[in-house]
Amino acid sequence: MRLFVAVYPPAAACDDLERRLAGLNIAIAAGQGVNTRLARRDTWHVTLAFLGEVAEERVGHVRTAIGRAVDGVSAPQFRLAGGGRFGRGRFTLLWVGVQGEALAGLARQVRRELKRARLPYDDKPFKPHLTVARPGDRLDRTAVDADRAALAEYRGPAWRAETVELVRSHLGPKPSYDHLGVWRLA
Repeated sequence: MRLFVAVYPPAAACDDLERRLAGLNIAIAAGQGVNTRLARRDTWHVTLAFLGEVAEERVGHVRTAIGRAVDGVSAPQFRLAGGGRFGRGRFTLLWVGVQGEALAGLARQVRRELKRARLPYDDKPFKPHLTVARPGDRLDRTAVDADRAALAEYRGPAWRAETVELVRSHLGPKPSYDHLGVWRLA
C-alpha cells in the first residue's frame, strides 16, 4: 500500500486559502470547464514523510515509528504562506508553502524513526508545501506564472498542527485517501 505521513490544516486555514485560490486563473479556468486538476480541499495536507509502497504486514511498524517520533512533541505553529511551481509544461504543479521551522523538526523526527525501523521513505530534502493544482499545460504559461506570483505573496493565518496522520493514498484521476492512524501532539 502507498503511504505517507502528514499534517492537515484546520478549517480556518483552509477557508482562507480557498478564498485566495478563488481569484486565481486555475480556479477561474476550472469554473469554465478546463481541467486544471485543482486539488480537492479534503486532500489538502502537508507531507512530513512519503513512504511509497509498504507491505501490509509492515504497517504496524510504521505506526510504532510514528508514535515514537511524536511522543512528547509540542504542536508546532506555522502558516501556509508563499508558493510556487514545480515542473514545467505538462508536469506543472502549483503549491502553497509553509512557514514555521518547528515543522521541519517534526519531519526530521518522523524520518529518523522510520529509518530506525528500516522502513522505506523518500529522503529528498524536506520542502513543506501543500499542492493546490496540477494544471500541466492546460493553461498557458502566462496564466500559470501569474498564479505562481500571486501564491508567492500569499500569507495565511497561523495555526498549530495538533495531529500527525498516517495516510494511504489511492492514485488516479480522483485520488482518495484512507486515514490509517492519528497521533495527537502535546
